[in-house]
Amino acid sequence: MGLLSEGTPLSWSETQKHSEHVRQHGIRQFISLYYRLKDRTKDSLKWGDEVEYQLVRLTKSAASSSDQQQQQSQLASQLALVADQILPELQREEIENGGRASTLWRPEYAAYMVEGVPGEPYGHLLAHLNLVEANMRKRRAQVQSLLGSDVYALTLTAFPRLGCPDFCYPGAKPTLRAACLAAPSYPMRSSIRVIRGFAQCTPQSALTRTLTRNIRERRGKKVAINIPVYRDLNTPDGLLEPPTEHTAAALPGHIYMDAMGFGMGCCCLQMTFQACSITEAYLLYDQLTPLSPVLLALSAASPVHRGWLADTDTRWRVISGAVDCRTDEEMGLKPLERNRFRIAKSRYDSIDSYLSADGQAYNDIPLTMDEDILRQLMEAGVEPSLSRHLAHLFIRDPVSLFSEKIHQSDTEESDHFENIQSTNWQSMRFKPPPTNSTIGWRVEFRCAEVQLTDFENAAYVVFIVLLTRVLLTLQIDLLMPIS
Repeated sequence: MGLLSEGTPLSWSETQKHSEHVRQHGIRQFISLYYRLKDRTKDSLKWGDEVEYQLVRLTKSAASSSDQQQQQSQLASQLALVADQILPELQREEIENGGRASTLWRPEYAAYMVEGVPGEPYGHLLAHLNLVEANMRKRRAQVQSLLGSDVYALTLTAFPRLGCPDFCYPGAKPTLRAACLAAPSYPMRSSIRVIRGFAQCTPQSALTRTLTRNIRERRGKKVAINIPVYRDLNTPDGLLEPPTEHTAAALPGHIYMDAMGFGMGCCCLQMTFQACSITEAYLLYDQLTPLSPVLLALSAASPVHRGWLADTDTRWRVISGAVDCRTDEEMGLKPLERNRFRIAKSRYDSIDSYLSADGQAYNDIPLTMDEDILRQLMEAGVEPSLSRHLAHLFIRDPVSLFSEKIHQSDTEESDHFENIQSTNWQSMRFKPPPTNSTIGWRVEFRCAEVQLTDFENAAYVVFIVLLTRVLLTLQIDLLMPIS
């Protein structure tokens, strides 16, 4: 879900005071990194996948009809909030072997989620393609071995009853003291079903709660997600639930969700590829971009939200709305007074510009940029297309900051840069090499929805890997106007 740091998280008011400091030093960190590594070439293909799992409890419940003789046993499903119990054991091999393991595990947003990746990146050999499914099976088996007999590790994009009564185990209800609720400046009893499963996330829980709180406080109100409901003869007209002061933003005929967990509590399948040079990374970034919505549609796996069948079948709009921290001024609903920019999109959305030389002719939409940052990048000799890309990303404020990370070296660290970079959750991500690392320039493909089986997930991963080789070898041009 982005940059993982440990420390003391700052409140939004404290984070806001340091926003310009983070942006300025983040750009200086990138310029330092760019100068050292811009001419780096001959890196070989390395790649890997990230699979997110939901922990689901299945129990038998007796369901009877009016005819007592027709009683039958049914399975009831709940999200199991046990990620914090199994993650230390999942990470034991990595910790005991100095970071080396056959699989690596990380916390995710919610207490019912974990993320697994291969212990080592795959390489350029065809034989490596045959390892993907086996490693995915191993990851699932590792999680499953630590769960009770009634809890299962499922690669499920969106739990269908997330936010419905009794959807998690142990059960929990919203309270005024819940850490992930709104600031006192607007109603605290805001979320329909905000429960601890959205916020209590293993060692990363401080970051999760802070991110959730800061996005709400920056926005000035709770998030409002409205997804069209699928209509049939029995679908009610108008609002799907009785109107209250807490559902004022609900639209008729829409599934209404008002908490960050509805989006960030979804799972996905992501792939990262190392390019041989920065130029090749530009090319892959651009050529995969038109395929992002295609792969999103092909992998669509989330047609149900809050127990309602939706008229959409992907998670995209849900997550986009869940992390939309724009104020009314930035959305164009009020004149600009406190904020600097009109911003057309959420932090989680499609990209807005191509990076390669061939792609510049197709950049046909206005790009909102921080002109001061653009000037710094251009004066430092950063390529114009990359300068515009970064100046666009850096119109955003940091939404999480740790007190221990405020003061950093501009030449030896990159956390301020990653703070902004990694919280722009776009369809593709251009990833510079980490500081003091042998890793090269990379691109991340972020659209695909996770599938139920390891075979399906492996098939998507292998397909995208092979597709990158076809794009480079045959020099296929898939560019179209970015609009």
